[in-house]
Amino acid sequence: MTENLGVLGEKSSRRSGAERVVNTPLPTVYGQFQAVGYLDHDRGDEQVALVYGEIGTENVLTRLHSECLTGDAFGSRHCECGDQLASALRAVVAEGSGVVVYLRGHEGRGIGLLAKLRAMALQAEGLDTVEANLALGLPVDARDYGVAAEILHDLGVRSVRLMSNNPRKREALVRHGVRVAEQVPLLIEPCESNITYLRTKRERLDHILPHLDAAALDVVAHGS
Repeated sequence: MTENLGVLGEKSSRRSGAERVVNTPLPTVYGQFQAVGYLDHDRGDEQVALVYGEIGTENVLTRLHSECLTGDAFGSRHCECGDQLASALRAVVAEGSGVVVYLRGHEGRGIGLLAKLRAMALQAEGLDTVEANLALGLPVDARDYGVAAEILHDLGVRSVRLMSNNPRKREALVRHGVRVAEQVPLLIEPCESNITYLRTKRERLDHILPHLDAAALDVVAHGS
C-alpha cells in the first residue's frame, strides 16, 4: 500500500465533514490492514476505514458496514451483520486489496442501540422490523452515507465494487459522487432466528436476497 500511504500518512486540516486523524497498521485474524481513523465533525462520530493492499482509485472492492454491536461483537443470530462483516474482510484479503468502512452511528439503521433493542423486543412479540420502528415513532432507516463517501474520496477512491445487498447504499454513494461500477452480493446463509427478518428486508426494504426462498425450505426441513 506504499502508493496510498503517502496520502494516508498526512493529517487533513479540514474541520468540517470527515477529518482524517490517524493511520496505523492493524493486524487481524483476516490479514494485515491499515486502520484509518476519522472524526466526523458534522455528527461527532468516530469512524474507521480498514484498508487492505494497494487499493488504487477505480473499481475498489468496498464494503460500507453499518455498526451493529449485537451482531458484530455479540454474534447475534437476529441479523446477519457479524457474518457479513467477517465475509467482507475475508473478501478484500482474497481480492488482494479493498476497503471496509465501518460506520459508527448506524446502529439499528440509525436509531441507536437502546431503540434497536426496544424494536427487537417488539419483533419478539410479532411485529416485523419496519413495523417495530414505526411503532416506536422512529424512522425505518435513518442512516446517512455522506461521511462514507467523504472517507472514500479522502482515500482517493473514485469508483467501487460495492459489497452490499442494499440498493439504497448504491444510490447514496452515487448521489455523493462515488461511482458504483458493480454491486457485489454479500449473501449469508439464513437461520431459523433471522429468516423472517431477512424476508422483511427483501420485501419491505428492497434488499436483493435471491437465496432466501431455497434457504427457507432448508430451514423448515432441518430447523436450523
